[in-house]
Amino acid sequence: MFKKFDEKEHVSGVTSIKSSVQRSLKASLIQQMPFLADYIDEILPKKEWKLVKCADHIEALAAREGEVVFFKQRDGQFYPSLKLVHKYPFILPEMRVDKGAIKFILSGANIMSPGLTNRAAGAKMTKVDSGTIVAVTAAGKQHALAVGLTKMSSEDIETQNKGIAVENIHYLNDGLWLMRNIK
Repeated sequence: MFKKFDEKEHVSGVTSIKSSVQRSLKASLIQQMPFLADYIDEILPKKEWKLVKCADHIEALAAREGEVVFFKQRDGQFYPSLKLVHKYPFILPEMRVDKGAIKFILSGANIMSPGLTNRAAGAKMTKVDSGTIVAVTAAGKQHALAVGLTKMSSEDIETQNKGIAVENIHYLNDGLWLMRNIK
């Protein structure tokens, strides 16, 4: 989604968000990610929300100092930015890959099942259903490498042990990660 994203070319407009719209967005974010409930006012303080419209029907929510904290494509669900996941690592379930998968994830590749099932190399999965937003971490690393969407439940990943397990949505050093704060 953000592999070749360049803010100068792809950001088409920035607008402030009305308080009535802020309330509905806040409710939908909490419904999607229940762990946000206690921290949503800290992440998105009142009257400081901005909507950033980008190419390919991508919309991003920026908070104080214009840092992008959530994004979505078309009418899809909101995803937290990786910078937000680094500040609040507990807001998403964790899927830990072995060290061999790091270079592929950082180049935008999806996370394959064998990278999540190799327990001897430090891989670990949280029990989740298909279609869950997850933070992808790596064995021996402190912070998340990517934010992804599970394509299979953790049980299916374990039993099948082949195919794409997690779709890589946003990763370190992609266009969104490198995007400067919105003014």
